[in-house]
Amino acid sequence: MIDIPGIVITGGSGRMGQMLIQTVLASDACKLVGVLEREGHAWIGRDVGEAMGGQPVGVTVSDDPLDTFAKAQAIIDFTAPAATVEFAGLAAQARAVHVIGTTGLSKEDLAAVSAAARHATIVRAGNMSLGVNLLVQLTKKVAAALDEDFDIEVIEAHHNKKVDAPSGTALMLGEAAAEGRGVSLDDVKDSGRDGITGARKRGDIGFTAIRGGDIVGEHDVLFAAPGERIVLRHVATDRAIFARGALKAALWGQGKKPGEYDMMDVLGLS
Repeated sequence: MIDIPGIVITGGSGRMGQMLIQTVLASDACKLVGVLEREGHAWIGRDVGEAMGGQPVGVTVSDDPLDTFAKAQAIIDFTAPAATVEFAGLAAQARAVHVIGTTGLSKEDLAAVSAAARHATIVRAGNMSLGVNLLVQLTKKVAAALDEDFDIEVIEAHHNKKVDAPSGTALMLGEAAAEGRGVSLDDVKDSGRDGITGARKRGDIGFTAIRGGDIVGEHDVLFAAPGERIVLRHVATDRAIFARGALKAALWGQGKKPGEYDMMDVLGLS
């Protein structure tokens, strides 16, 4: 019988990966049983504690997901879409909870994740923080209460190493606004403005992405009408909030039936 669940962290050398490793090591509700990195990475074969510049922790970094996942009850995955799709299938084989914080997934990627969820518990969210998920709920309610006289703009800011835009969180907020208005985001999304774009189309939901410095994550949802504006805002100052949320999801998923879940489910907000 397993006393506490074993957790594997993928992409362990990245910013989020290292934060997740530290969060798991500091928890008495789980244990770190594996860390993955891509083939050829300098950390492969090293104790992850030493690789991070500290004391050994007894976990060696591997590039073999199949063998590593076999030891785990949960995988926490903040990597890249192609890797996440591969991990979803392997996590399903291992019957391990797969917590996905990866953003930038295409429709094809999401379909592959959904296929894996027929055999495994998957918790996927563009943002794992309590505050952002409350903001999603508020955005849906405000969008439902206001008509199209109010233009909606999702404005997000992240560090200069972030590779996708709009962010996964921004898209979550856009989806919430569209759901509140009873429309499909695909039909009203307006992003990547440049040049002579013409006037804004009534009912569109716009996105603006800022990249600079070490910004952890800032998200505003602006509702702008003639004579007034409403701004809903969340500011993250420490990425530890995402790591804590991901670990909460991994623990919550233990014993759940196969299927796709999100942080609304984990936090009891759905």
